[in-house]
Amino acid sequence: MRIQSFGLIVLGLAAAGLVSACAGDSTPEGDETTSNDGARVIQVRPGASGSNASRLDLVRGFLKTNADLRVADELPGAGVSHVRFEQYVDGLRVHGAYVKAAVNERNELTHVIAKLAPAAPAAAPSIAERDALGAALRGLGLAVATPAQVSASGNAARFARGSLFHRDPSVERVAYVDDGGAVRQGFLVETWVARNNQLDETLVAGNGDVVSTERRTQNDSYRVFVEDPGKGGQVVVSGPAAGSTVESPAGWLGAGAQRSTDISGNNVRAYIDAVSDNVPDPGGTAVGDGNFLATADLSQSPGTAANLDVATQNLFYLNNLVHDRLYAHGFDEAAGNFQADNFGRGGKGGDAVNAEAQDGGGLDNANFATPRDGSAPRMQMFLWSGSSPSAEVTAGGSSFGAFASAFGPGTTADGAGGALAVVDDGTGAASDGCEASPAGSLAGKVAVVDRGTCSFTIKVKNAQLAGAVAVVIANNQGGDTGAFGPGGDDATITIPSAMVTQNAGAALKALAGAASNLHTNPAPPLRIDSDLDSDIVFHEYGHGLSWRMIGNMSGPLSGALGEGASDVLAFLLNGDPTIGEYSSDSAAGIRRFPYEGYPLTLKDVTGAGVHNDGEIYAAAMWKVRGNYVAAGLTADDTLHDFVQGMNFTPAGPAFQEMRDGMLQATAGNSVRQCAIWRGFAAQGIGVGAKTVKKGSKIEVTESFALPAECQ
Repeated sequence: MRIQSFGLIVLGLAAAGLVSACAGDSTPEGDETTSNDGARVIQVRPGASGSNASRLDLVRGFLKTNADLRVADELPGAGVSHVRFEQYVDGLRVHGAYVKAAVNERNELTHVIAKLAPAAPAAAPSIAERDALGAALRGLGLAVATPAQVSASGNAARFARGSLFHRDPSVERVAYVDDGGAVRQGFLVETWVARNNQLDETLVAGNGDVVSTERRTQNDSYRVFVEDPGKGGQVVVSGPAAGSTVESPAGWLGAGAQRSTDISGNNVRAYIDAVSDNVPDPGGTAVGDGNFLATADLSQSPGTAANLDVATQNLFYLNNLVHDRLYAHGFDEAAGNFQADNFGRGGKGGDAVNAEAQDGGGLDNANFATPRDGSAPRMQMFLWSGSSPSAEVTAGGSSFGAFASAFGPGTTADGAGGALAVVDDGTGAASDGCEASPAGSLAGKVAVVDRGTCSFTIKVKNAQLAGAVAVVIANNQGGDTGAFGPGGDDATITIPSAMVTQNAGAALKALAGAASNLHTNPAPPLRIDSDLDSDIVFHEYGHGLSWRMIGNMSGPLSGALGEGASDVLAFLLNGDPTIGEYSSDSAAGIRRFPYEGYPLTLKDVTGAGVHNDGEIYAAAMWKVRGNYVAAGLTADDTLHDFVQGMNFTPAGPAFQEMRDGMLQATAGNSVRQCAIWRGFAAQGIGVGAKTVKKGSKIEVTESFALPAECQ
């Protein structure tokens, strides 16, 4: 017996042996292809059909067939109506044979899909309906006695509803085409098991053999945190049935063996990579039924067997979800999206996302590498320290919690020690470390620098070149809160570094010259798994979106816009102006301010930090979202125009070019255009505003002006 899995909305798979047209038929006028299921798909040429005939006669005349076709359903429309016919032989419905026709207001066919059986007599069965039901039940492994009574028509088998069936099984006598092309009579048996919601249609041959079973319940399901654990517990969601959506026509879950820690499908392969070798870690359990239902225990380490399963299934779900949402708004195959098979729709396949859960290569960060279309990207999701420091700085008999950087070597238990040295900008206070210190001036010392102005990697590299053995970065805001693990990437950094709070930084500066040591926290915190945080996953996927649809997103300006656009994707999908609260274990999230009421404007763009500068663009888009909603539109409308705007945005964009791309995508719609202008103008990116990179400097022209039509 072969079992074919389809979702509830699928009309039905044609039985093996159905022919695409009656033997000897001539080809109708139109452009014709053959579907994967063997049906003829005809784009009808204008004027090739049309008369005052009934739609049945119109279809039969166009296909040049005398088949017994009967209307099964009709969907009327203002311009085009859709009619589905079923074929009958000897008064019996032919299982899997059908015609779908689109008819315009002039009663002309515009599109026809046809799969018909030969109009030949069907050989009668040698068993009764009750026997067919028993064969189907046995084939499905349902331990239940065949009912003693089956209605005379054979259309219903009577069971008392109870613990087994959601509704009574039914038996329909049908015609079908066998593998040799002969038309035969058999039985279509429907069973719907209550316990696991398993709905099957089993085709039983006239001699009692099971021909095929079509599973009409979508079986892949996932127990997930829809947004993050701080906003709700796990819920069970189902993947789309094969053939039920345009976005994922093969469904989410791929064929073949799956493991609880290595789940693959056409859009993404999610797996645990705790050893950080960029291949799936061994372990996990085999999952043969498509149900990934591990339950999280967040009071335990993310590395427990159950939590590893949870991380994988959650990351697989979130990647598929964002894939489908973006597809609906234009990030499809032709736009360079991420799929193993592109189904002949353009673009290059072979590039499903490799999503690495609990990647051991970093901490307090995540990343997404986007090669060109046709080569698979890689998403790395790390564990986070949360509000518990992963490291510690000791000096002058005191200890201070610190958050280790995601770049350079990690801290160790023994640590890196030396006299505290405050990097001086000439005022006697710590500087931001963005300028090179004299060679040897920090030899053997633990350098203290302030956060701000340039990237964390530049600060640490400058201290390293001056001889420092470690770097402590003092936060420039937040008092006793707000420190986090600095992010960045520089393979040439060979010394450890970490961030402390603003107040801890002040205390350390006062201890300048004292012996100090930067080491791993002796009471390590329970890590937080960012695979459960949709903000972080969606943000990283957003990098793939912008790189594929726009092109170059590197450098101080374009890199900032890439970071900002990734935040935009996260808040348009989640509706939350704060990014990464769960992973950071902070209500403030990972940005300087929530996007609701964001205080900074274009003049605050410095070119020194892509995350900080990207916030300005994202803040403008948060206002655009609010303007859309106030105008009676939705966040989904905003997402659509945001994605479509990337089609009109040049590679390596400046701030005004990201704005103008979205304006071009909405050309002719004054409501949307003014909603965009008002959002950007509020952040200083109005008429005449621009950002220009000149050498190593960024020139900013701020403007809050609106075009005349929007004032």
